[in-house]
Amino acid sequence: MRTTRALAAAGAAVAALGIAAPAAVARDGMPTSPSNIVALPSVIARGGQLTVTVDGCPSGGTMTSDAFRSTALTPISGANQTSRGTATVNHNARPGSHSITVNCNGRTLTNPAAFTVIGGVQGGLGGSSSSGATPTDMAIGGGLVAAAVVGGGVFWMRRRAERRI
Repeated sequence: MRTTRALAAAGAAVAALGIAAPAAVARDGMPTSPSNIVALPSVIARGGQLTVTVDGCPSGGTMTSDAFRSTALTPISGANQTSRGTATVNHNARPGSHSITVNCNGRTLTNPAAFTVIGGVQGGLGGSSSSGATPTDMAIGGGLVAAAVVGGGVFWMRRRAERRI
């Protein structure tokens, strides 16, 4: 019984190690292809800075999108075959999903929905579209003050009536 458990545990450990091992290794002298384009933050406002990391791009390259200018990718020291670049999203970029295309060693890769640009916010009942108090704000405030006065008067009258008893 103990032997069976030990063999099962050893088999599970070997299987986990085999799954965790890298599946593909680049051969020496063979150019690698870019993979795994990651844009952070994935949701960004116009004018914000976007950091893009690309695996399989050991000597750097370029990245392009319709939301920012072509930007250089530089190798990350200490990270094997990974490059990174920082781009500023255009102030006139359209809201919605945008793609990023990278070019490393003459090979290209596109992530069709790499990040999302958010537009301006329009608030309801005043919000950010006007300055100062709107008529709606004044009506709500006046109603609250009137309710407080009526409630205070009722409370005061009840307290006065209780003293006479």
